[in-house]
Amino acid sequence: MLLLLKSAKTVLRNLILPPAGPLLLAITGMLLLRRRPRLARVLLAGGLGSLWLLSLPFVADALTRLTEHYPPLDLAQPTQAQAIVILGGGGQRAYAPEYGGPAAEPQLLERLAYGAYVARRTGLPVLVTGHDLEANAMSATLARNFGIQVRWFEDRAYDTFDNARNSALLLRADGVRRVVLVTSAGHLWRAAHEFTAAGLELVPAPVGVLAEREVGLRRYLPDISALGRSYMASYELLGEPVREFFAVTHLRRH
Repeated sequence: MLLLLKSAKTVLRNLILPPAGPLLLAITGMLLLRRRPRLARVLLAGGLGSLWLLSLPFVADALTRLTEHYPPLDLAQPTQAQAIVILGGGGQRAYAPEYGGPAAEPQLLERLAYGAYVARRTGLPVLVTGHDLEANAMSATLARNFGIQVRWFEDRAYDTFDNARNSALLLRADGVRRVVLVTSAGHLWRAAHEFTAAGLELVPAPVGVLAEREVGLRRYLPDISALGRSYMASYELLGEPVREFFAVTHLRRH
């Protein structure tokens, strides 16, 4: 039942967020053109217009800025941490022909690359947390691409709540209380709250911190990567109220 609910949540998320959400709005408008022409035009304009806006770099950056709350990690300062936790959630391939095994896709690879960088700079052991194939891809990619062997392997997390709860159980068993938390910059605010609620002290280590990508006129022209950034920012902006709701109602407890 729990797995079914989590799957339903993923489907609902993909239907609401761009590009599916705006497209469904526009399709609904098309279907209503004959029966409700005024409403249909509003839905069409809203769907296509929002899709256009969300694909503009300056809009994507504005949304992303709302999700980022932590500065980059300053490795010149001591962290007092005992471990590094790298969160999954960015996609993977169960089998990558060029590697002959599992591999992380770009967003997840970015987290792993930075986690490996922090591990080399600090000498701290690494925990990876994800679900099944994702965790396997994380562990394999760290070992193969960066020469980092994970000490803790957690592969039963469906979402950030699970990441925090399961990681805390593994780490506390080994006496670890303070960790460097590596995840995407926009996701870190929500993840930090979950890990703190699970009883861990955190040193935030955001990845992919907002920086100017497109310049000049390109900031005002539709771009597929900008639409992807809008998707991720929208997901976090919707996800944080949901996290707060569960925290207030105690429907989910660590």
